Amino acid sequence: MIIRLIADDGQMRSAKVGFSWTVFFFGFLVPICRGDAKWAVIMFAASVLTLCLAQIVFSFTYNGTYIRELLSKGYRPEDEYSKAVLVAKGYIAA
Repeated sequence: MIIRLIADDGQMRSAKVGFSWTVFFFGFLVPICRGDAKWAVIMFAASVLTLCLAQIVFSFTYNGTYIRELLSKGYRPEDEYSKAVLVAKGYIAA
């Protein structure tokens, strides 16, 4: 499920809800492409320290973390579908 979030200034972001195959295969490069430097550094350090085993854990958690950070920065669901998915997954209240 792909949702769309929009900021007050009109900037729009798309995010996938659920498992991240891109993080599974490309690791810390995904946050770099999304402009998420903090998580790129965290994922790189964790991958080095755990010989890439942390990459499997981040595959399950990174999309949710990315969505929560966007919501905390003031992004909101662009459409009813995105809002319904976020409510169903527990990211926002109805």
